[in-house]
Amino acid sequence: MRIAIRVVLVLAGVIVALFALVMVAAETPEVVVLHTISAEGARHTTRLWIVDDADGAWLRAGNEGSSWFRDLQGRPNVEIERSGETLAVRAVPSRDPADRARINALTAAKYGWAESLYAMVGGGAGAIPIHLEPR
Repeated sequence: MRIAIRVVLVLAGVIVALFALVMVAAETPEVVVLHTISAEGARHTTRLWIVDDADGAWLRAGNEGSSWFRDLQGRPNVEIERSGETLAVRAVPSRDPADRARINALTAAKYGWAESLYAMVGGGAGAIPIHLEPR
């Protein structure tokens, strides 16, 4: 019985440690705040990773079911808070596999171990790159 309790306590500790690791990973090294508006007119904020390339800034959606992704599908003119500044942009999803590969590689280079952790739980490979065009 004592061994079973120890096993349960160790497993609980591992779960708490993994949760803490995921929380730290989600906030490093740069997180922006995306402001979207739903079809019903409700305002939403979402914290996301961002990368830059020669074409400008990019976000990624894990899948099309994300509420913030659905919001910008209907209303692509959004605001993003980055480095203390609020920018008005148009969010344009890309279905180009070359964009996905490039943005995934940039994300892996910028976010390192955090991106590796995200990829282990199913993210990244099927992510949808979203180009942020100034407006």
